[in-house]
Amino acid sequence: MRFELFVATRYLRAKRRQAFIGVITGISVAGVAAGVASLVVALAINNGFRQDLQNRLLGSTSHVNLLRIQSDGISNWRPLMDRLAKMPHVVATAPAIYEQVLVSRGPRARGAVLKGMIPAYERKVSDLLDSVKIGSADALNEPSPEAPKAAGEGGYTPRANESLTSLEGIQKRVAAMPPIVLGKDMAENLGATVGSVVMLTSPQGELTPFGMVPKYLRFRVVGIFNSGFYDYDSSWAFTRLSDAQRLFGLGDLISVLEFKVDDIYKAGDVGKALEQAAGPGFMSTSWMEQSKALFRALRLERVVTFITIGLIVFVAALNILISLTMMVMEKTKDIAVLMSMGTRKSQVRRMFVAQGVLIGVIGTAIGLVLGYAISWAGGHYHLISLSPEVYSIDYVPFAPRGIDGALVALVAVGISFIATMYPSWSAARILPAEALRYE
Repeated sequence: MRFELFVATRYLRAKRRQAFIGVITGISVAGVAAGVASLVVALAINNGFRQDLQNRLLGSTSHVNLLRIQSDGISNWRPLMDRLAKMPHVVATAPAIYEQVLVSRGPRARGAVLKGMIPAYERKVSDLLDSVKIGSADALNEPSPEAPKAAGEGGYTPRANESLTSLEGIQKRVAAMPPIVLGKDMAENLGATVGSVVMLTSPQGELTPFGMVPKYLRFRVVGIFNSGFYDYDSSWAFTRLSDAQRLFGLGDLISVLEFKVDDIYKAGDVGKALEQAAGPGFMSTSWMEQSKALFRALRLERVVTFITIGLIVFVAALNILISLTMMVMEKTKDIAVLMSMGTRKSQVRRMFVAQGVLIGVIGTAIGLVLGYAISWAGGHYHLISLSPEVYSIDYVPFAPRGIDGALVALVAVGISFIATMYPSWSAARILPAEALRYE
């Protein structure tokens, strides 16, 4: 053991008459440990919410969207989709239509985003259909081309001897209506359940001899999804692509091509490559661009949390400063004797630097163990409960990362080192002759 470290460890083990200094030293260690543990837990919670949000977001939306600007939609989308599906990093692609509609059921109505999709393709780019908790999304599968198409709204024509108001006739008409899946919160606001009939009104309207009138179509609710995002669950609905095209009068047009890529953090670069491959008139957006404000808010919260809780470590550093200053005052005679025996000023400085760093290292080690233990227990046993109606999850997620612990440890030890500057400088300025004059 080096001379400076040996003396530093001896000084930290205070004698009975120096018990007060030992208490302050213990408080300093506890302060550093509490600050480090608090930072580890806070960063684990922030990272847990970020990961949970990212997983839910990526499970509900595609990684890259390609749409046509200054046009009603994308025509000849099938050959374009087949060609772009062969681009590097593209795993899957799907066509979709996004349009604003008014969903109503009796006296209740609300605006919504209607997504028209082909389930066979949609399941390859997102997990949105897997979030159907009530009912089933199987009814969204497109009917086979060879299946006969019935006439009338919803594809059902009543028999000549069948009353439209009969129970059997109503049931058949409802069963023949195009299917739709609503978000959980939207269904609650409309009072809709599986089997209910809702009316969708397109704001685009259609031209008739009486002028432009709203275009509407009745749909049968076949499922209710719960994605965990309030914006989706309260304002999204999805149906078959062909039914959406019929409602909006688009023909064989789509509004967007969705892509799933093999590296979510390269979505922006893949989107630019898809733009160039698609040709002029196309633009792309990625999941990072669509949720930029949300993730920026999480990063800001992370920084504020680090600064705020880091003040605990700063207070512990002040305790280190006080304890070392008192140690210098207590050990003035010892320091003078050591210097008179040939100890250099640099060695004296390193003694007290070693004491402060030892306090910081011990406190940091205890804090890291405590912080990761709390984070593991919180994530494994779901110790902190939440209201799922408000937060979409029923517990606080913990996701501790090794890099966060390394950063916290570096900051804690660095602050402890800075706190030793003044006491070590004061100890090195002691003059042996003055300190020992009256001894």
